[in-house]
Amino acid sequence: MPSDQFSRRSFLSYLASSPLFAAAGVNLRPLERLFRGNEREQLEALDLVQQAVQDTTLIASPREAINVFDFEPVARRKLPPAHWGYLATGSDDDGTIRANREGFSRFSLRMRRLIDVSRVDTSAEMLGVHWTSPIVLNPVGSQRMFHPDGELAVARAAKELGHLQVLSTVGTTSIEDLSAARGMPVWFQLYHRQDWNQTKQMVKRAERAGCPTIVFTIDLLGGSNRETQIREALKDTRECSRCHAGGRPAPGISGRVDDRDNRRKPMLAEFAPGTPEPEVGTPTWDFVKRLKDSTSMNVFLKGIVTREDAEIAVQNGANGMFVSNHGGRAENSERATILSLPEVVAGVRGRVPLIVDGGFRRGTDIYKGLALGATAVGIGRPYIWGLASFGQEGVEMVLRLLRREFEIVMRQAGATSVKAISRESVIARGT
Repeated sequence: MPSDQFSRRSFLSYLASSPLFAAAGVNLRPLERLFRGNEREQLEALDLVQQAVQDTTLIASPREAINVFDFEPVARRKLPPAHWGYLATGSDDDGTIRANREGFSRFSLRMRRLIDVSRVDTSAEMLGVHWTSPIVLNPVGSQRMFHPDGELAVARAAKELGHLQVLSTVGTTSIEDLSAARGMPVWFQLYHRQDWNQTKQMVKRAERAGCPTIVFTIDLLGGSNRETQIREALKDTRECSRCHAGGRPAPGISGRVDDRDNRRKPMLAEFAPGTPEPEVGTPTWDFVKRLKDSTSMNVFLKGIVTREDAEIAVQNGANGMFVSNHGGRAENSERATILSLPEVVAGVRGRVPLIVDGGFRRGTDIYKGLALGATAVGIGRPYIWGLASFGQEGVEMVLRLLRREFEIVMRQAGATSVKAISRESVIARGT
């Protein structure tokens, strides 16, 4: 083939495997026109590449941000390679990260006109609690690797703006301290231990702290192949024995919790002595029943992506679910959660609340998630970009930008409240 055509194919192959493009959620399909389209299409595709790789000026303060993407390059510049890799990684070639972003393009919005939208109500209710926004701060582990204040800075931002916050099992703040900073009990995300005695201790500790809901994560039970995390950690030449056993800056590569260094994880480092109760195999639906029987808290399951599992979850007493593929960090299904959502909604049939996460970066994304049946929408990487960039102020600005965009699209679509957003608000693209 001609040398220029070979170069285009090689370049496109490089882009497709680039962690930078995966993390940014860049849709690579238009770039196929680099070697398949006519001359005009090739010029348009090359223009997209130039826009994506140009060296933009980094924002110097949260107030300069135009959208949440402005925080990502700042976070990458400030973080050590291993810490950035932990945040940016997906599974395998990061294909599901890209799929999560591309999934939103499968839906268009149906705009209504001549409705009085001088006032819109963006608040949402879940389990009888009123929230100022349907945006949930999802659990993200090890937040002090992104900023010295870690989860506490996020809690203060959540308190300021009235958002629900969920603490990770592998968080670097205890549930007691986090709830104090938030000004109310937070939710607790649970990674089970291979010792049921230790799992019970975490559950009871969360319960004593006033936690109303425990979120059992079920999409990492088989581990996770995080190649981007591994590659970035290999670039990191720091000696990290203060934080990680052996000094290598690569915690949790296998995706399992039990084989990590947990010295800086209060929920995992403070177990009382007790007779071990080893698990046999990995959790099944019987584990969900056992978890339900062990606590008075609501039990949500995080990682449901099919109608069948949604139906079984309700049958086993789940009080709610997260439609989630762990932000592309769990299985490499290459199926967007926004595309999984309708069938989970069909399985639940309105019996329990649903939170959907995975690639939500825009107000229009949030609107589509709610229109397709979610009760609320979870975000992870965006608020961590804000945290790593500017601490609490960064988190607050990420939330303000998303809330502003969401309110704008509500006005544009004639939806005066979250309850007014329905399945009729979206339509398959091209119809």
